[in-house]
Amino acid sequence: MTAPTGGSPDRRERGPAADERARRWRLVLGAAADGPGPPLHGRDAAMDGALAALYEAPAADPGTGGDRSGGLGASAPSVARWLGDIRTYFPSPVVQVMQRDALDRLGLSALLLEPELLEAVEADVHLVGTLLSLHQAMPERTRQTARTVVRTVVTQLEQRLATRTRAAVKGALDRSAKVRRPRHRDIDWNRTIAANLKHYLPEHRTVVPERLVGHGRAVESLAKEVILCVDQSASMAPSVVYASVFGAVLASMRSLATRLVLFDTSVVDLTGELHDPVDVLFGARLGGGTDINRALAHCQRHLTRPADTVVVLISDLYEGGVRGELPKRVAAIKASGAQFVALLALSDEGAPAYDREHARALAALGVPVFACTPEAFPEVMAAAIERRPLPVPVD
Repeated sequence: MTAPTGGSPDRRERGPAADERARRWRLVLGAAADGPGPPLHGRDAAMDGALAALYEAPAADPGTGGDRSGGLGASAPSVARWLGDIRTYFPSPVVQVMQRDALDRLGLSALLLEPELLEAVEADVHLVGTLLSLHQAMPERTRQTARTVVRTVVTQLEQRLATRTRAAVKGALDRSAKVRRPRHRDIDWNRTIAANLKHYLPEHRTVVPERLVGHGRAVESLAKEVILCVDQSASMAPSVVYASVFGAVLASMRSLATRLVLFDTSVVDLTGELHDPVDVLFGARLGGGTDINRALAHCQRHLTRPADTVVVLISDLYEGGVRGELPKRVAAIKASGAQFVALLALSDEGAPAYDREHARALAALGVPVFACTPEAFPEVMAAAIERRPLPVPVD
């Protein structure tokens, strides 16, 4: 008799392949696989224990559990040991998923107020969002450790995104600055031909260009303005983190004026803090209600050069203020000549939840409405600056 394919192998068929299959099933199934079969030893037993502590502890009472696990416990030292274990046995992406599951499933957010626990955590964007939502309640002894964790993540994001963003936006600024006497390598031939079609000579089958259209080089004076208007409700935490990093990168470009506005039911303008995205993030207040119209009214008051301004609203569009006012406000901003883009999320996550009625209303006004990954954002900004079609993802 042979063992069922993919199941636990029969004792009579023991061998390296069968034992490895049994081992894998034992790690996947956890307590459900207890019974006949070789026990786990060493590293496998430690991995199994770390998984059981999280996924086999009752969610409502993380301090209790079955025979195989007592959960993560209720103290920072026990959680810190568990965090050290999972960093030893699992790759970084898996560690980050398990940390998020521990915070959500077992309600361990309060333990992040302990410095020794923060030092053991694998830092990522989601952890930063959690820290920012807790920072008002942090004891003084934890604040510096929390800032160190946040700065680590911000530095990683800047290294990942800054060069590409500067290159894309600088190229867009160069191309959008037309000059009357461009150098040969800067001539835009398509626009030049279109501008000189009236000078077509049929007998020679050619166009005599009396006016050359070209791309200028970046100049020291301000060429464009960007306003990032970011929803700081709790569901938008990753977007706030990424927007702060991008805001700091854009603000570092001398030919671009960048403004950063965060909002819930109130509005805070953090443009003056853009030299340090960590200061921006600790100036955020994640959670609370949402008044998008009020935030856009603040942005509208700062439209000094609408034709040269791109307004980027980053929000799930759930409006806590007067619903009918949001489309009217957006229409007024567009009528002034400004570019307007609505991003439902700026993160690596999947399809976000959002107010579909408001999304349809903005789309009817000709506003691009879509979720955007951090990798796609530089090209979105470049396209908006040049007033060309945005790279909107296809559903």
